[in-house]
Amino acid sequence: MSLPLAPGYTVRAPRPDDANSVHTLTVASDIEEFGEDEGYTTAEILDEWGKIDLDHDAWLVIAPDGSVAGYAYLRHKQHVRLDVEAYVHPKHFGCSIGTTVVRLGEGRAREHVLLALPKARVVLHNWINGTNKAACTLLEREGYHPVRYFLRMETAINEVPVSPIWPEGIAVRTFEPGDEQTYYAAIEEAMSDHWGHVPLPFEDWKKRRMGSTFDPSLWFLAVEGDEPAGVALCSISGAIGWVDILGVRRPWRRRGLGMALLRHALAEFHQRGMPRVALGVDAASPTGATRLYERAGMHMTRQHATYGKELRPGEDVTAEETS
Repeated sequence: MSLPLAPGYTVRAPRPDDANSVHTLTVASDIEEFGEDEGYTTAEILDEWGKIDLDHDAWLVIAPDGSVAGYAYLRHKQHVRLDVEAYVHPKHFGCSIGTTVVRLGEGRAREHVLLALPKARVVLHNWINGTNKAACTLLEREGYHPVRYFLRMETAINEVPVSPIWPEGIAVRTFEPGDEQTYYAAIEEAMSDHWGHVPLPFEDWKKRRMGSTFDPSLWFLAVEGDEPAGVALCSISGAIGWVDILGVRRPWRRRGLGMALLRHALAEFHQRGMPRVALGVDAASPTGATRLYERAGMHMTRQHATYGKELRPGEDVTAEETS
């Protein structure tokens, strides 16, 4: 694997004490790409690093002056779905940092193939700003192609949101100790027909979801009797309220429960004084989620593209194989 990095630049694994420098880099990259900071905090970076093999699945590109010029990391689900996110400081554009970290990510991803379940299909995705033509060209040159687009949708909360209208027989409550398995099972079922979903073992799911931004008072569970019907997992990062997951189990769909959960979350964020609420959504969502969010007054603010490459053909992993 050739790395076309400009002379004087080097690559190494991140260390925990690099988190502040990486945060500075991601802020600079976000401002260049989108005109504002994403709101991702140093604590969240450290939280993410606690979930990956930092020595092998993350890379820093160090400039000749010792500053952090580039950063990328790889996440995996059961070693069959691999996702790379990369950042380049605008001051160091033109030094082949992007190409370097894309190749490093793919090289490491091919090692994960050996750890995947036999006969399982393995795919690698790079996530980029969908309007960044240079990044799109780079990935296409490296053999990737666009496979999906995701939207960031937002709304400003300038006044009291519309009150939720709950379907008959539905009640809502927040997370309580011991609810972990209930939330896990409901989310896995609700998300099972979404693009790219890979079932996760419970402990892996818990580690991913209950990190530094976990706030049990922002996890909402809709129930009918003793049966979970839908969930909304929310969090706060910087000055933005996030609806991280909104899912309704199939038997309760098309009854207005998704809208009720969303409006319930918006009302809670308004009560906490959050000026904005955001979420991410598959532009081709099979459940029509984009239309639901538009009806709730949300609008697109960013478009992200997922560029993919199949590393090994095979069959998609099922829930039974991960249990």
